[in-house]
Amino acid sequence: QVQLVESGGGLVQPGGSLRLSCAASGSIFSINVMGWYRQAPGKERELVAAITSGGSTNYADSVKGRFTISRDNAKNTVYLQMNSLKPEDTAVYYCYVHLTVVAGTRRVYWGQGTQVPSPQ
Repeated sequence: QVQLVESGGGLVQPGGSLRLSCAASGSIFSINVMGWYRQAPGKERELVAAITSGGSTNYADSVKGRFTISRDNAKNTVYLQMNSLKPEDTAVYYCYVHLTVVAGTRRVYWGQGTQVPSPQ
């Protein structure tokens, strides 16, 4: 079994910052890609940022220059540093991890979701 636990979030002022974390644990053999999606009310889930095991990153155009994704491979944890937050960043943020379990199966696991409220 694999578990993803998200943390972070909270109230933020316009232009402020938040940091989300997502830790994976369980029968993990290796982790390939880690990343974040978000879903705003009435909208489809969209990719925010992703990072490979080698450190290559990919960002949605809407967050480039404001958000930074990073990972700590020793802790199986991915982070999303969000700066200069805007009202349009309001959404539920989901971390995802593409990994191989000890038994050899590869699949994607999802976090429980973290609400990032509208800056106020």
